[in-house]
Amino acid sequence: MKLKDEEIVKLLSAPQTVEKGLRAMMDAYQSRLYWHIRRLIVDHDLAQDVLQDTFIKAYQNIHQFKSDSKLYTWLYRIATNESLQQLNKMNRMKKTDEDAEYHMQNLVADNAGKDAEEIQVMLQKAIQTLPEKQKLVFNMRYYDDLPYEEISKILDMSVGTLKTNYHYAKDKVEQYIKDNYSEEF
Repeated sequence: MKLKDEEIVKLLSAPQTVEKGLRAMMDAYQSRLYWHIRRLIVDHDLAQDVLQDTFIKAYQNIHQFKSDSKLYTWLYRIATNESLQQLNKMNRMKKTDEDAEYHMQNLVADNAGKDAEEIQVMLQKAIQTLPEKQKLVFNMRYYDDLPYEEISKILDMSVGTLKTNYHYAKDKVEQYIKDNYSEEF
């Protein structure tokens, strides 16, 4: 039985029910958050670590949650920030002579399932070439099908800016696929 956000927050706020609240929050949002993080981080193990960090941070800061937004909006924001921190950490740790875009594209190919369609791998490679903000907006809109208003709350950007970022991202992804489709197939 899925609990409503208000019930989950209430459980998390009381010391005697915090464990039940944490389980309910994880049951309700683990899958959606994992795939959001995975599309940004690409690597399964790192995505799992970031997901765990997201839930820990949410648990530690539940008192800061304001009921004027949805719980998943708040969790997505935490997951996004944790993902960006992990990406920044990865970029700092990478050898200076290694191109970040090349590394991320290879990571996508390495983490693709054996039966993954080649076009899906190409789409992921294209997404990895996008600037960070465009990548975030594209993933949230394309994969998570979030409305611009929700993305606006998560990323703290205006709806107009988000629409512009999504439009540019979509065009770049399409161009990447057009440019590379004939080479790969």
